Amino acid sequence: MARHAGYSRWVFNWGLKAWSVTYKEGLKPTANKLKKFYTNYVKPHYSWQSQLSSRVYQYAFVDLGIKTLATLSNGEVFPNLKPYRKAAKKLSRLHRNLSRKVKGSKNRTKARISLASQHLKVANLRRDYLHKITSYLAKNFSSIVIEDLNVKGMLANRKLAKAISELGFYEFRRQLEYKCELYGSKLTIVDRWFPSSKTCSRCGLIKKELSLSERIYRCECGLEMDRDLNAAKVLANQAVGYTVLACGQSAADGSGRSRK
Repeated sequence: MARHAGYSRWVFNWGLKAWSVTYKEGLKPTANKLKKFYTNYVKPHYSWQSQLSSRVYQYAFVDLGIKTLATLSNGEVFPNLKPYRKAAKKLSRLHRNLSRKVKGSKNRTKARISLASQHLKVANLRRDYLHKITSYLAKNFSSIVIEDLNVKGMLANRKLAKAISELGFYEFRRQLEYKCELYGSKLTIVDRWFPSSKTCSRCGLIKKELSLSERIYRCECGLEMDRDLNAAKVLANQAVGYTVLACGQSAADGSGRSRK
């Protein structure tokens, strides 16, 4: 365990130095480029590293969304659960069925039991899916970066409130926090005000406006990419480039609030 901890710190320090050097030379480094360069050209020169797990430099930058539940910066996508949608529709139907029953009747009692049973099924489907995703992340990545979402503020949008509450963003983070501690992974929370969705992952340009209906991010530099994937890549660049602290503040900006 101690050797892996030292390995992790060694790789992390190398990454920070490499990022700084390439940036000063006018290049545009990214987490994926540095990772590939390290694996192909740096690691072979240190034989002792081949004896340790490469998991120490496996990073996951996760963008949570409504269209897809989670998108990783490596392109991996976790869609919303289809069985959950079907179960939720049945739940609405049972609600309507209960409202039609006469109060105090046996049929109403049966309808109430069926509704409670369906509520439990829906909750279990959502919890099980979140457990599978968070376990996968905590077990397979040594460092995970997510945004500090303002869920309460998002719920103020009446059109999206139902969809957001069903996704379980708070539960996702809660599970990830204790599982990262359990499996020895590091969880970093990026400031909620950091404009990851509006920022171009290639050139860094920040759009003034970006509507929710725009699912493809298009930039003046020619980049066209799924907006969730672009946001995940932006988180990757932010985390590696500015050493984002777990409290949500950046080493480059002690205020903890990203400039827009």
